[in-house]
Amino acid sequence: MLNSTCQFLRWNNNILTRGFGSVLNKNLEKTLNQITLLGRVGQEPQKRGSEDHPVIVFSVATHVNYKQNEDDFIQKTDWHRICIFKPTLRETVYNYLKKGQRVLIHGRISYGEIKNDNGDSKVSTSIIADDVIFFHAV
Repeated sequence: MLNSTCQFLRWNNNILTRGFGSVLNKNLEKTLNQITLLGRVGQEPQKRGSEDHPVIVFSVATHVNYKQNEDDFIQKTDWHRICIFKPTLRETVYNYLKKGQRVLIHGRISYGEIKNDNGDSKVSTSIIADDVIFFHAV
């Protein structure tokens, strides 16, 4: 016999029932896709997309330093494709963000597929920005 305080899970017609009797729709459960980047802008923001679905795209570089041997340090740079869909943020970034500027990005990772003219597919990874914080040189 299960104790009434024992938490057990049971699937029943797309409904998740917990031992306490609470019912959660499995399609509404909480998930998390979050990323924060601090780096430098690699290219001026560009307008892409269509009039109905405009997007601003730019790149941000981040790096990791590690020691190769006693005296040598290696720096590995990663480039991130940033996409902005929010109207106000989109215009602010397009008008004021410049190449080389230090920037903090809060957003989520998005994976997609791009087909070239030959029909070959390529996986694309983008950061969909929810917030962009500009740092100005002093």
